[in-house]
Amino acid sequence: MYQKVFKRTIDFIISFIGFILLVPILLLVTILLAIANQGNPFFFQIRPGLNEKLFKIIKFKTMNDKVDEKGNLLSDDKRITGIGKFIRKTSLDELPQLINVLKGDMSLIGPRPLLPEYLPLYNSEQKKRHNVKPGITGWAQVNGRNAISWKQKLALDVWYVEHLSFFIDIKIIIKTVQKVLQSDSINASTKTTMNRFKGNN
Repeated sequence: MYQKVFKRTIDFIISFIGFILLVPILLLVTILLAIANQGNPFFFQIRPGLNEKLFKIIKFKTMNDKVDEKGNLLSDDKRITGIGKFIRKTSLDELPQLINVLKGDMSLIGPRPLLPEYLPLYNSEQKKRHNVKPGITGWAQVNGRNAISWKQKLALDVWYVEHLSFFIDIKIIIKTVQKVLQSDSINASTKTTMNRFKGNN
């Protein structure tokens, strides 16, 4: 009942109120990133959602588009901007996804939406992560985020799908606030972003 009826209603109400209250911060971050990224403050990318249906996710853009002499993008560590580091550390880059939640593509709580090219790499158990809508935060994010292995992260995603409840979601929200305030487990080791998933079937 909670998953099929109340979760979507709660998602919409909280996201709508949150978006309205956060408009000043969203506008400020948009202006700062527009300056840092030469007029492009947002990052759009196709991600798989519920039942692997593709949608376009929106985030604040924390890295520029600088390339090497061959035209290849530089490493993430070399492209992340100064303001981008702060925005990522405070998880402000995730805030535009409130729009995805309002549209119904995402939930506030759920497995993080990953890249479409990972879909063929999941085993049958890991595929269960797409039995629910992806979220802005989730069980894996409050239990290690980028500091744990892909195998652990996907196992935590599946655990959430199999134990989804109102009380679990409340626990995740509380732990998310704690993690954000502590800037905990943002990066994997010393890297800016986590290594790409290569399958572990």
